[in-house]
Amino acid sequence: MENKTLSFNFNLTMFMNIGHFCYPAFIFFLLLFIFIVSANLAMIWIILREQTLHDPMYIFIAFLSINSLYGATGFFPRFLMDLLSDTHLFSRPACFTQIFVIYTYASYEVTILSIMAYDRYVAVCHPLHYHSKMNSKTVCALSFFAWVCPACNLTITINMIVRLPLCGNNIQKVYCASWNIVKLSCVTDAVNSIAAMLGAIAIAAVPFGFILYTYLRIVVACWKSSSEVRGKVLQSCLPHVISFVIYIVTSFSDTALSRQNLDEINPFVAIFLSLEFVVIPPLLNPLVYGLKLPEIRRHIVKIFSKHSITIGGVCRMAAIV
Repeated sequence: MENKTLSFNFNLTMFMNIGHFCYPAFIFFLLLFIFIVSANLAMIWIILREQTLHDPMYIFIAFLSINSLYGATGFFPRFLMDLLSDTHLFSRPACFTQIFVIYTYASYEVTILSIMAYDRYVAVCHPLHYHSKMNSKTVCALSFFAWVCPACNLTITINMIVRLPLCGNNIQKVYCASWNIVKLSCVTDAVNSIAAMLGAIAIAAVPFGFILYTYLRIVVACWKSSSEVRGKVLQSCLPHVISFVIYIVTSFSDTALSRQNLDEINPFVAIFLSLEFVVIPPLLNPLVYGLKLPEIRRHIVKIFSKHSITIGGVCRMAAIV
């Protein structure tokens, strides 16, 4: 079929005209973006600063924060511009660049969670061999897998999408999404559906299955241990489980939304479901790990206590003067 698309721009159609409320919305999401950047930078800085946090588990937590910064930077700046704009046109290069950033962010999230699950599995099920199995060579290999494989997979996938002939340019989303562009294709829907299904299996199903398997082994190992050991395992594994559940819920919501007729859904609900995938994990991950892991929480309290003492001393000196 002949390509009927004459425009080189995509149009994001999910943005609504909310009048003067766009300014409060802009301020809210700007503050949200600033908090996400600040919280994740603080998490990375604490882990780099403290020598006692240079274990594999904390290195992988730093990877999660780096990925949160990467995903938030790929979404928020353009989204903030669109909140104050009357038109929401996206050039093809910019759109496919955002697709690459957001979908590699999503893929990095699940691969990092996978290597974190393996790390917890070795720590719980093979504690005596933990340092020999999770040595620097293994950490480098797992890091390579976490960062390089998703990028290669997404490069191939996006290259296939770029080649599709399109018969429209309206994307029902607040950011560029691959499935929405696939739905604009002039070629047979069955071919697109099969390709999308295989891509989803490769990106999501395998890591999900691996994480579930490792935690099943952890549960079996803890079942035979004392209550004290189970408490320690729960303390170290709970933040990872929370992050995994958050990722499953938000990614499922985004995937389900992409396959629905948005005309039948409340527009505010559709926007919320579309946003949570790129907002909630970067927002909650530093809070979950900062508050739930005793080592990180102890260093945060120590830093804040030191700063409060310094500020108090400066105030007393100023009062004397």
